[in-house]
Amino acid sequence: MSVPATPAENGGQARARRRYNSPVRRERAIQTRERIVTAGSELVHGFPVWDWSDLTFRAVAERAGVGERTVYRHFPTEVDLHGAVMRRLQEEAGVTYDNLGLDRLTEITARSFATLSSYAVARWDRTEPHQPALVAEDRRRRDALLAAVAPHSVGWSDDERAAAAGMLDVLWNVPTYERLVRTWNLTPSTATEAVSWVLDLVVEAIRAGQRPGAGRLEADRHQQASSAPTDPAQAGPEQTEPGQAVSGQAVSGQAGVKLGQGGQGAERE
Repeated sequence: MSVPATPAENGGQARARRRYNSPVRRERAIQTRERIVTAGSELVHGFPVWDWSDLTFRAVAERAGVGERTVYRHFPTEVDLHGAVMRRLQEEAGVTYDNLGLDRLTEITARSFATLSSYAVARWDRTEPHQPALVAEDRRRRDALLAAVAPHSVGWSDDERAAAAGMLDVLWNVPTYERLVRTWNLTPSTATEAVSWVLDLVVEAIRAGQRPGAGRLEADRHQQASSAPTDPAQAGPEQTEPGQAVSGQAVSGQAGVKLGQGGQGAERE
């Protein structure tokens, strides 16, 4: 038979619970979580390829100097851990997709390119990310670009809107910058300026309501108009003014009469 707890014992349990949930313990938990995320960020910066397969609970725990169970307590799944590390990398670069607008694209792109030197990745154009956190991050960026284009593309088709947002994504993407630096031997600053230049042109076209391909169609129409015949004698019936057509018929009729009269006169003579 259990003995009821005395008031003193109850008070001792309450004090133990208060100590367990004390501000000091919460602060330690925050610091531990910070160490874990920082360790994940350091590991990613050291990866030779943009592949997070080695960003495991064990690797992060060893880097942070904590046990694996401690990492699990803060991040129940690997996706949660990777997501937290990704957000840390964005904070370090000053990049966010929240409420992304066309007016911020050039600035965010420049910030993204400026942080590349802090990574050990040898080539950015050789690895297609397949980890859930990286795939989700790519989806978030594309959704943010579509949302940025949407207010300026009312009346456009879904394909036209996707093409505009896709071009912004291609310019923003790291392999574009890398090709300018590696293949064209541009300095990082010049490559960034070149990408920003084209980004601004595309943004200006989107803001003006110019659909993808609209410039080419307009050029085709202008070329057709400029190559149309201007000599009425070369113009077909559909290109002749009504008045000109009647006049032409009258002239032709009069010429026929004269020819006829001339023929009759010749016979009489």
